[in-house]
Amino acid sequence: MTDGSLTDEFYEQARKRLKERLDRKRYEHSLSVSDMAVRLARAYGVDERKARLAGLLHDWDKDYSDDEARARARDLGVKANPVVLDSMPRLLHGPTAALDLAREYPEIGDDVLQAIARHTSAEVGMTDLDMIVYTADAIEPLRPFDGMAAIRDRIGEASLEELFLATFQHVIAFLVEKKRRMHPDTVSVWNYYVERSRDVRDRPQHADPRKGSK
Repeated sequence: MTDGSLTDEFYEQARKRLKERLDRKRYEHSLSVSDMAVRLARAYGVDERKARLAGLLHDWDKDYSDDEARARARDLGVKANPVVLDSMPRLLHGPTAALDLAREYPEIGDDVLQAIARHTSAEVGMTDLDMIVYTADAIEPLRPFDGMAAIRDRIGEASLEELFLATFQHVIAFLVEKKRRMHPDTVSVWNYYVERSRDVRDRPQHADPRKGSK
């Protein structure tokens, strides 16, 4: 990856393109996620430029309808779970965005594209940047989720992985309360990070709490 994708000039170019693609509310959300991702990156020692760009572009494909999202996933060759493709196609906007952005802006790094791809449903083995974008998407102040202010208050005090897991828990609780469907991999992701949390809790802590998992 060249440094060109991390410059202010590239960010402004991407921002203008994004504004043309999204409705006003979604665009403002994207700017807020970008700001929150920078705040998280600063707190946890992650490249702020990468967090800023991934946060900005995470919803690049968000405004497609269900049928359009299915067609786009097929056209771009997304390897989607059939249940998601059939019943929850809008969860594919992360993977399709990453593939489309890679094609349109090949200078964007794979780590930024991966964070964009993973922000919708999370995965086992998230990087620090992945967790930052996922968490920023949920806790940015324009979001209507209850309880996120308490998570924002823990930035820099809890580890990044603890912050991510708390966010993931809130998202699951919200989906259950609203009787909404979940990605089929949600249980696997939850179990993986709960087990890691227990492992960390059961051993002496000497590491910098700002660090997540690479």
